[in-house]
Amino acid sequence: MTLKGEIMSDVQDNILTRRTVYKFTDKDVPESIINQALIAASKAPCHKHTHPWKFYVLGPEIRSKLIPVIKKLAELKSIKLGSKDLQKDAERAIRKITQPPILIVITSKKDPEDKFREKEDYAATVCALHNMVLSFWDNDIGSQWSSGSITRDLDTYQYLSINPNTEEIIGFLKAGYPEAIPNVKKPSFEELTVYLD
Repeated sequence: MTLKGEIMSDVQDNILTRRTVYKFTDKDVPESIINQALIAASKAPCHKHTHPWKFYVLGPEIRSKLIPVIKKLAELKSIKLGSKDLQKDAERAIRKITQPPILIVITSKKDPEDKFREKEDYAATVCALHNMVLSFWDNDIGSQWSSGSITRDLDTYQYLSINPNTEEIIGFLKAGYPEAIPNVKKPSFEELTVYLD
């Protein structure tokens, strides 16, 4: 929504039109677009110039290595929810990791000795992730930031050779050309803003 008489810049248009995309076409995304998104992410603001983020771009081979952990987590979730078709649930969960043309794991530095710094670094890493999302959107690439149980399972860390003592996985970013763009109603800024005199 724009205010009457205002002209929207491309930046504003990207921010206001971006939506989470859940299904992608099989069309390959050019490496130049992926690199552009990674550059945008690396330019995010961060406290004390800590640059706490790291990006792991997952190809087909490493994704296939994650299948056992995906199956395990899908089965646990299915049992908890009382599902009667564990195999179908597992296949759906596997597709969520193997189907997107782009899959990037984003981590943030951990600092057990300074929890406040760790919190600030997490906030900065989310800014980096959002820069990436907006850069993709500017190039007609949709994405979904997923922070499900796979991001917290120690087997995921092991398969990806990520040290859970020094890095925290804050999400998997799935991206590609959208098969469909959801129409989502967002609350107005008036509902979320408090003016204090």
